[in-house]
Amino acid sequence: MSATPLTDAEISQALAPLAGWRADGSTLRATYTIGRNDLPGFYASLAAAEDAADHHARVAMLYTTVDLELNTHDAGGAITHRDTDLAGRIVELAEEHGATPAGDKG
Repeated sequence: MSATPLTDAEISQALAPLAGWRADGSTLRATYTIGRNDLPGFYASLAAAEDAADHHARVAMLYTTVDLELNTHDAGGAITHRDTDLAGRIVELAEEHGATPAGDKG
């Protein structure tokens, strides 16, 4: 399935409700903090969501920090709805597992 790159305005609109996500060039990025005991369940849920969407984030974990990056290879590495949709699902999973956007005092 071909994916169409989003415009800057579309990206901004899609990211508005997604706490912690930002566009950085042609990549969406977010960093979450999470308790070490909650991390395995969060990652397992994330992997299942990625597989269900047939779209996968770059994930780096270190202690209680999870760094995520999304873009769509089929669209030349651009940001598409596939990325913003998966970012939205990741926000839901983060909330379910007690992860918070890095720097969030809430």
